[in-house]
Amino acid sequence: MDLWELRVFLTVAAEGGFSRAAAKLYRTQPAISQTIRRLETELGERLFDRASKGGILTAAGRLLQTYAAQVLQLVNETEAAIRQLHEQARAVVIIGANEAAVPPLLPIIAGFRKRFPNTEVEVIRIPAKHIASEIAAGTINFGVLATQRVPAGLQAITIASDELLVLVHPAHHLARRAQITIEEFQKETIIAHNDPSPAREHVLRFFATRQLSLHPLISLPSLDAIKRAVEMRLGVALLPRRCALTEIADGRLVAVPMRQLSRSRAVRLVYRDKAQLPQAANSFLKVASEMG
Repeated sequence: MDLWELRVFLTVAAEGGFSRAAAKLYRTQPAISQTIRRLETELGERLFDRASKGGILTAAGRLLQTYAAQVLQLVNETEAAIRQLHEQARAVVIIGANEAAVPPLLPIIAGFRKRFPNTEVEVIRIPAKHIASEIAAGTINFGVLATQRVPAGLQAITIASDELLVLVHPAHHLARRAQITIEEFQKETIIAHNDPSPAREHVLRFFATRQLSLHPLISLPSLDAIKRAVEMRLGVALLPRRCALTEIADGRLVAVPMRQLSRSRAVRLVYRDKAQLPQAANSFLKVASEMG
């Protein structure tokens, strides 16, 4: 048996069926079934009760499930240890963040580089929903999340605070308002990011719970494109303040709070365990703690 067979087996057991496991692993159902049959032939035991629905494990299947999980966990830990050793040799700090989470990092990176000019800092674009799993797998040292709840098993420090604001052109009729309502926002041409993010999901839930529709009329792939579109008077956007500090300071954009939605929230640097961080990452954490 090989690691792929064990991964397929555990996925079928976790998903409760061959078709769902196939979708999860981006394989066809016949390919998944063939892999399980091959594994059963190698072991000489049936692993799933074919007479039942939902991928019910046999006694042999339950036994293999326990040991297979331990084997894959050991493999993941080994790979993470090798990556960590490589990172220590390279003196690199690896951080996962979505596009909107990068601005609060930049002052910390600048402060860190002043103290440790020979240490590389690499920021990888990772969706917020994958940050916890990437940290657990050892792919990254840190993640940046703008959320009230820290994922289970992670530690966190606050590095900044932020709020969602409506960005408009200085000549827009809402630019001189102290605040606006969600009903007023709805009437505008809305420019939004087409990449999922916690901020986007928060806004969609906010409108859905009030039985209000929110359909962006212009969807763009980057924050810079969204800000340029607002500057061109194509519409308005709802973004974290930190994403447009320069444009607001220069007077190219105006930020207007939305009465029901613009609330301060913490931006956090999350990590698995300080004791498991390489030396370079621990140094970065110390700088972030001081500056945050």
